[in-house]
Amino acid sequence: MALAELTWDNSFTRELPADPSTENRPRQVEGAAFSRVQPIATGAPELLAVSAEMLDAVGLPADVADDGDFVRAMTGNTVTADMDPHAACYGGHQFGNWAGQLGDGRAITLGEVVNDRRRHTLQLKGAGPTPYSRSADGLAVLRSSVREFLCSEAMHHLGVPTTRALSLALTGDKVLRDMFYDGRPALEPGAVVCRVAPSFIRFGNFEIFASRGDVDTLRTLADYTLRTHFPELVGDREPGPAVYGDWFAEVARRSADMVVHWQRVGFVHGVMNTDNMSILGLTIDYGPYGWLEDYDPSWTPNTTDRQFRRYRYGAQPHITQWNLERLANALYPLIDDVEPLQAGMEAFVERFNEGWSAMMAAKLGLHDFDPDADTALIHDLLELLPRTETDMTLFFRGLATSTTATPETTTPCSHPCSTPTTSPTSSAATCAPTPSPGWPVTGPGCDRTGPRRCTPSTPGTCCGTTSPSSPSTTPRGATRRSSASCSTSCAIPTTNNRAASASPRSVPTGPAPAPAARCSAVRADTGSPPPVPPSHEHPAGVTRQGRSTVCLVGTRRGGRRVEERKNP
Repeated sequence: MALAELTWDNSFTRELPADPSTENRPRQVEGAAFSRVQPIATGAPELLAVSAEMLDAVGLPADVADDGDFVRAMTGNTVTADMDPHAACYGGHQFGNWAGQLGDGRAITLGEVVNDRRRHTLQLKGAGPTPYSRSADGLAVLRSSVREFLCSEAMHHLGVPTTRALSLALTGDKVLRDMFYDGRPALEPGAVVCRVAPSFIRFGNFEIFASRGDVDTLRTLADYTLRTHFPELVGDREPGPAVYGDWFAEVARRSADMVVHWQRVGFVHGVMNTDNMSILGLTIDYGPYGWLEDYDPSWTPNTTDRQFRRYRYGAQPHITQWNLERLANALYPLIDDVEPLQAGMEAFVERFNEGWSAMMAAKLGLHDFDPDADTALIHDLLELLPRTETDMTLFFRGLATSTTATPETTTPCSHPCSTPTTSPTSSAATCAPTPSPGWPVTGPGCDRTGPRRCTPSTPGTCCGTTSPSSPSTTPRGATRRSSASCSTSCAIPTTNNRAASASPRSVPTGPAPAPAARCSAVRADTGSPPPVPPSHEHPAGVTRQGRSTVCLVGTRRGGRRVEERKNP
């Protein structure tokens, strides 16, 4: 099967208003969700890599990669009759400031393929200029294209919600780039990556129409997004304030899930502007991304963000929250009520806290999460990791492969022993023989500083994680707490699998984003809260900040907005 034989259903261009002009030059585009544009021809296209999984997902056989027509299509040299190439119009907040119109400056969407009742939007990155390219050329170089291809596929297989990559190809042309931003540009190999997602709609697609007071186009886009990508929320209802509120809450929950996964693998996006936030909760636009090596919550891979580190690893949950508040601001004209948006922001907080806690418990091999007991454990751990410059990934891999030492045993005794001695680091004991009264009782968990003595007394009981009279062999995290009467006359304490203290310990929720609170103040600015210095960062990767607020602010061209109040 060739590309032309696929089932193309270009709903985005069919149902949303188009730019009436076909002039491909940088300009402001109003009243339209997209502009039709053709990719540019390249000199000598050459396929470098394909994702076999994505070929199958869109309905193409593996050998299609050997087809010259496929290579030409994936580099923009061929456009089939069923494709409808276009670039989307959107705006966004960049580094906390409204940037106005942005749009697809070097991405051209070929169209939407429906296969097995799933929608796949195919988009070429680096296929030429569009009306949204501003002063750029709309092209991409090989090094950035390789990074996007590899990272998007790796993130998927790490279980992170993400866009995917179908193909990577050289164009045969050279592209001028200043790699080190030192004023010495050089020619590099040009490339095009074809990325795939159900949709590439971003927060900024809604922001641009709200900023212009174009409520009609805003509503049209929202209704399209609901019907096409969130049909379960619509059901037999007509889109309206209640549906929009439910939808915003779902977007908030998906965004929370996404950033929890980022924190799990130590991924740092680097450019969390609102135009880089997917409405589907997918990781999108792989630019100056990176992964933590040494655990450093203040680290960012983006050299242009080194001064304030707004998009550092530890700030990502709160930046996601801040971005959602910008989206709430844009959707307010459709709802005309702050309460559903408040509920959506609180849904984000709840989902993130629950997800982050469960994620940290899983990374530590804990069966479940006990906030009262586990908060201190994780807080202490994440305070310690940066002090020792510990590699985050290697630490948790080492923890996952660690084993529990087998406790020692000694000659059985003929006299009953008292309740087993416990150490400050272990409340668990299994039943095992000990020496006669007065002999030192040694073994893991008995005493870290010296031997204790077993004296004749009333036989006691032991509390263990396994059956009596056997060493602990329970896999890490398999059992949280249990007790068993000691069936032998003597017992020595042994170290629990997780070396738990008096109460089992696990993970902290940390000061995750505070629930959005109502306020009555009216404010017209759209600035961001000042960056939290790294020294104030919570080690769990969540910054400390005051209660986030959502407020009604002024009017602009008839559209009321929801806005965040700066923290005191």
